[in-house]
Amino acid sequence: MPAQDPRWDPEMLAFSAMMEEQAASQPPITLTLPLEAARAQTDAANIPLAVGGPTMAETADRWLPIRGRRLLCRLHKATSGTLPVLVYIHGGGWVWNSIDTHDRLMREYAAGAGCAVVGPDYALSPEAPFPQALEECAAVVRWVATQGAQWGLDPSRIVLGGDSAGANLAMGVALLLRETDPQLKLRGLLLNYGVFDADLDTASYREFADGYFLTRDKMRFYWDCYAPRPADRLNPLCSPLRADLGGLPPCLLHVAELDVLSSENFAMGDRLRAAGVAVQQATFPGTAHGFLRSVNHVAAARRAAAEGGAWLGRVLG
Repeated sequence: MPAQDPRWDPEMLAFSAMMEEQAASQPPITLTLPLEAARAQTDAANIPLAVGGPTMAETADRWLPIRGRRLLCRLHKATSGTLPVLVYIHGGGWVWNSIDTHDRLMREYAAGAGCAVVGPDYALSPEAPFPQALEECAAVVRWVATQGAQWGLDPSRIVLGGDSAGANLAMGVALLLRETDPQLKLRGLLLNYGVFDADLDTASYREFADGYFLTRDKMRFYWDCYAPRPADRLNPLCSPLRADLGGLPPCLLHVAELDVLSSENFAMGDRLRAAGVAVQQATFPGTAHGFLRSVNHVAAARRAAAEGGAWLGRVLG
């Protein structure tokens, strides 16, 4: 890790060093198949970061009949009654993580906006490559929009969100639903340091290729798992920076400064604005990819979560 980089947020640097120290006591995570052992190590490192935080009026794990299987969803409700809802798609390179690793962030958003949050535990790659996760998440949004009242959700007030690969899926789902379900009107898109294109040679990829948590080699592995067919990476539902972005709802775009993905996030903000989409955009100086998992350690992460909750409250109104 290039600790000498003066741009680091001191708390972010300390958090990264802590995570590296913990990882050093375990066998190295190898980006080779099968992934069961690596997934167990990743969960062991990330699930403890989700402790603490807001207490919900209701938390439940619910199963939905989605595309021929039962898909687990985590439901958080900040208060009782019928609530607007954020469908939040967790990140993890399409290959790691779960509704457990992202439980704290979902609760932060629910409390900040006074809303409900539904987190789908979508199928991971490479076992389920593009477009399975995309189609599953779209089906969850359709269910919320048509039957969400069963869970005390307001189907007329839905925001779709996610981080990293989850932001990629959120944008892809929004583009898909724009075509297949034009009557389903999302209130907004909450996009945290998203994967928006398969181009691994942007300015930020060149600058942050190694040592800032998310590396170019990791992203190459993730893309090989999620979209092993090169032609799929040209599909706008897979690389949404290549899409016609007109007609999308207002977007919140949060960018980590020291991130291989920062260039494509800046480009996405520019493309959205050029398409006439309302965008609230913020870059968090000195932070690295995935910084929202550090809410117990880094003030910038708490600030980003709070700003996300406030934005949600406004667009869900």
